[in-house]
Amino acid sequence: MAKKVVLAYSGGLDTSVILKWLQEEKGYEVITFSADLGQEEELRGLKDKAKKTGAKKVYIENLQKEFVQDYIFPALKANALYESKYLLATALGRPLIAKKMVDIAIKEKASVIAHGCTGKGNDQVRLEYGVFALAPHLEIVAPLREWDLVSREDEIEYAKKHNIPVTVTKKKPYSIDRNLWGISIECGVLEDPWVEPPKDIYQLTQNEDKWPDKAEYLEIDFERGIPKKINNKSYDGVKLIKELNRRAGRHGIGRADVVENRVVGLKSREIYEAPGGTILYLAHKELEALTLDKEVLRFKELVALQYARLIYEGKWFTPLKEALDGFVDKTQKTVTGTVRMKLYKGQAIVVGRKSKNSLYDEKLATYTEKDVFNHAQAEGFIQISGLPLKVQAKINKR
Repeated sequence: MAKKVVLAYSGGLDTSVILKWLQEEKGYEVITFSADLGQEEELRGLKDKAKKTGAKKVYIENLQKEFVQDYIFPALKANALYESKYLLATALGRPLIAKKMVDIAIKEKASVIAHGCTGKGNDQVRLEYGVFALAPHLEIVAPLREWDLVSREDEIEYAKKHNIPVTVTKKKPYSIDRNLWGISIECGVLEDPWVEPPKDIYQLTQNEDKWPDKAEYLEIDFERGIPKKINNKSYDGVKLIKELNRRAGRHGIGRADVVENRVVGLKSREIYEAPGGTILYLAHKELEALTLDKEVLRFKELVALQYARLIYEGKWFTPLKEALDGFVDKTQKTVTGTVRMKLYKGQAIVVGRKSKNSLYDEKLATYTEKDVFNHAQAEGFIQISGLPLKVQAKINKR
């Protein structure tokens, strides 16, 4: 009896070829799993395509709500941003996919998990770490690490030979991963970091020749760090992000051209789009600046760096990540309020913020006659806090 394998299946070039290869070369009975994380049109016809390529069983699950509530929003509350540019859209989806694949493997009594990640990519680490943490008994097969198809051109030829329908061509060989939180694009001419990204690669953000000439203003309401409303209209998490993607995308907001450090040690060039995520990240940070104590805010910046690194490196199901969640959730108890933003010509600018938990006191901050700050006390503060500098200077002089 053939071994059962659960394949993470997107219907793209790699996984389409892998589906056939697992049957032809390994003799596996293949069960495919496709996660609906908000990639929209990419799921059309996916079931038929998998069946025609030989899948014995096909799972397609809408995970958008779970993705937002359990993965995106925790990252947003932490202000997770990898290397100051990447909002981690692809990275955030991988632990959820790993979790669901493990569930299906247990249900179907499959002993193998397969994926289409390369041997120098990040996603192999993220998916396999997830499996290690949740079901270490499962075997993992990664065809791109062992087969003799050495390039995407070879895969295209293999697909033609086996009548596998794929949309990638040698003229446009981009690797694109899309979900609700954003898009990542690599390969092709983008592999040269000197080359400007072609305009036709962008999918969520309009090019500058189509940006509106009039600014758009948004008011975003947060409750305990979670966005709830846009311009006083309530949205669930999924619809809120989609609405912000649409609005911010019109203005060309949310693009990032990044040379980043991959998990395995090499550098890669990636193009990212995250219009809605960019808006929420900026707004959330600004609301925290208004409502969090100075020491908490400064320490949280360190947590944000560590949190982003854990996500990027696939360490979602770890004790440290769980511990950091406890800290982050504690900080969000006061992060309730409204942020007003201006969207204009590729920029998202915070122009207003308010909160019932605001630590901003206008009577202390003002320079008008309403000022209640005791300026005379500043001298004592400076003398005491600056004392180490005086001592150091005297010793150096002596």
